[in-house]
Amino acid sequence: MAENEEQSDLRGKVALITGGARRVGGAIARRLHADGANICVHYRSSAAEAEALVAELNTRRAGSACCQAADLLANGTADGLIASVLGEWGRLDLLVNNASSFYATPVGRITAADWDDLLGTNLKAPLFLSQAATPALRSAQGSIINIVDIHGLRPLRDHPVYCVAKAGLAMLTRALARDLGPEIRVNGIAPGPVLWPDAGIDEPLKREIVKKTALKRRGSPADIARTALFLAKDAPYVTGQIIAVDGGRGI
Repeated sequence: MAENEEQSDLRGKVALITGGARRVGGAIARRLHADGANICVHYRSSAAEAEALVAELNTRRAGSACCQAADLLANGTADGLIASVLGEWGRLDLLVNNASSFYATPVGRITAADWDDLLGTNLKAPLFLSQAATPALRSAQGSIINIVDIHGLRPLRDHPVYCVAKAGLAMLTRALARDLGPEIRVNGIAPGPVLWPDAGIDEPLKREIVKKTALKRRGSPADIARTALFLAKDAPYVTGQIIAVDGGRGI
């Protein structure tokens, strides 16, 4: 291998994916694992899905995946979660801050609990997880990927608190890239319409959202996972960037 040639896969590397049991997080876990990474799947309440995913990954490659339950809103959780990953594999190469709360908070009905939850999962947790992971990531010359949202830049009606949280995460991505370089790269992915919320939205609104994309179609979690893989292994000179994966909706 040439002196500056990059390793062609993620073999021997370790990734922690928060909210990694299902939806976008699950897709990222599968994609990184397929490229050779060992995976720690964090979950809060999706125990069955997390255990099923870990079993699936370990069937493909024995001892390559584990799961860890944690409430990211609880103080001190970040340190314990990072410690559990290091206890399992002795290293951490990639932190994917994917876990997120999402729901409407119309002005006039916003509560302090809404603020604490949405800011906590979407901004506070990524900050303290990144801080806790910094020594291990610095040692591994690793990276952080934050799952942001196109609505961190363009507000979504009736979701002001969520939008503020994601806007903060976008700035956190850039700030950490500046502060943690040169050893650690920090980037973000801003998904557009790739999955509808668990609570569901009506069909006319779905059609309106898709119509506003340049590609006139919805994306998929696989689109986000492919972008995460690119940032993890094929972008050694990319940091402080937020890649919109939105079918051109932002334009």
